Amino acid sequence: MSKTKILPLTPQEESVMKMIWELGNGITVRQVLEKLPSPRPPYTTLASIIKNLQAKEYIHPEKKGKTLLYHISISEERYSASSLQHIVRTFFGGDYRRVVQFFASKESLSSQDLQEIIDLIEKEK
Repeated sequence: MSKTKILPLTPQEESVMKMIWELGNGITVRQVLEKLPSPRPPYTTLASIIKNLQAKEYIHPEKKGKTLLYHISISEERYSASSLQHIVRTFFGGDYRRVVQFFASKESLSSQDLQEIIDLIEKEK
């Protein structure tokens, strides 16, 4: 997949894609279905979701005999980074300082958490 924009996933698509990331490359619809928690969707519903993931270029098929194996095109890390960037742009005007300030003001981050974030940033410089 090129560095084109990553299309957003519906909650159902994201749930299935998380399972695909967990299972890895070369999986079938049936393998995904067997790993999903109950209540499992019907096979045809899951196959439609997988077709949507293929259309959005998250996965791509490989034909092996009569079986379609699906391979990951967009890594979980790349999807997570894209999702986080979208949230920061949409809700915080692209300002990561506002993100940290938001969590600090909600007492979601302790002083120790903030210091660890500073240490990580300094380490990356």
